[in-house]
Amino acid sequence: MIDWLPRAYGLANITVLAMGVWAIAQRDSADAIFMFFVGLLLTVLTDILLFALYFAGAEKASESGPLRDLFRFSSGMGILSLLLKPLSCFFMYHMYRERGGEFFVNLGFITVSRDRSSYQSIDHVDPPADQDKLPSRAY
Repeated sequence: MIDWLPRAYGLANITVLAMGVWAIAQRDSADAIFMFFVGLLLTVLTDILLFALYFAGAEKASESGPLRDLFRFSSGMGILSLLLKPLSCFFMYHMYRERGGEFFVNLGFITVSRDRSSYQSIDHVDPPADQDKLPSRAY
């Protein structure tokens, strides 16, 4: 058997697959979908790193021999999985939004939010509340 990727690759992808099953089973939970979405994003990054680090060495080790076809098939399936993950992330983001999730990022001075609870309309001007409650003075 050829082990050209470390066990972290398999464990990360199996964990994300389990989170995906949980997210589909919990139809009303936005948190489950968000965790699956973040897991997919993390595995995209780790897959790219692991392929970049281990592919060339494993390809040279299996250039000649009976394991060449197995290496080519397994690397092709890994690359196909990596190519399909951004599409899965796109669908998971839309599922997250359908389930009522809000996208919020706060990086100190940069804030990206869809929260509009503090929004004030500028269409009409309300009179200041203090002037209405002051007693009138007769001179």
